[in-house]
Amino acid sequence: MKPHHTVPRVRLVSTVVRAKDQVSTDLGDETVILSLASNEYYSLKEVGTRIWELIQEPKTVKEVRDTILNEYDVAPEHAERELLAVLQEMADEGLIEVKNEEAR
Repeated sequence: MKPHHTVPRVRLVSTVVRAKDQVSTDLGDETVILSLASNEYYSLKEVGTRIWELIQEPKTVKEVRDTILNEYDVAPEHAERELLAVLQEMADEGLIEVKNEEAR
């Protein structure tokens, strides 16, 4: 059962980092993640694995996007849209922490 808390929306200016209550391992060309909170397994392919590597330490979504754009031949709009979707799914599953600075 999913936790009953509000998950922040992932935006380009959000800071994201792997959640503490998970373990992950590389298995050939994919990464497998076990959520210790839900006891569910998740699998990431090549680009997902690269995103996972990049957010070992806190990074803004923009920093992750820029790295993906430098390393892969992908249109910027497509990369941004897909990255936001993947990170939001990770956040919804409790695999990453999302921090949004409030405008002042």
